[in-house]
Amino acid sequence: MKNLFLFFGLILILGACTSQNSPKTIYIVRHAEKQLEGNDPELAYVGGVRAKKLAQILQDQQIKHVFSTDFKRTRLTAEPTALAAGVEIQSYDPKNSEAFAEQLRGLEGNVLVVGHSNTVSQLANSFVGDGEKYADLTDLEYDFIYVVTLESNSSSVVRKLYKDF
Repeated sequence: MKNLFLFFGLILILGACTSQNSPKTIYIVRHAEKQLEGNDPELAYVGGVRAKKLAQILQDQQIKHVFSTDFKRTRLTAEPTALAAGVEIQSYDPKNSEAFAEQLRGLEGNVLVVGHSNTVSQLANSFVGDGEKYADLTDLEYDFIYVVTLESNSSSVVRKLYKDF
């Protein structure tokens, strides 16, 4: 009888220790509309509105990680979501999207990533696999959200507009 309890206890412990890659969603967006002057501009008024809208869109998505490049416009876009989720904004280097994609795959929980017109689609393409790749955004495109769904051994990417949420 004692051995039976030990056996079931061992099974429970081993079951709790196995790493389950639970499904997660990564939301990838370009920074919101920026002011037109300076090397590291802040957000324009409309950009601040878009950043707040992003936080509203993601408020029920249980965001556990928020990443931003090290620019005012990206950090200010990420800030309302990070505050609402109660998490710190983590910096990332967008130059190596494949390595960053691997880092994102290893995280637990849903993620927001804020980047730039020439980086967000490249990061999304890291999850597309053999599917059709996304082109870089133009200077005037701010309204796309790439929704990456990661399952245990597969991923899918859908590009949506803010108004779709």
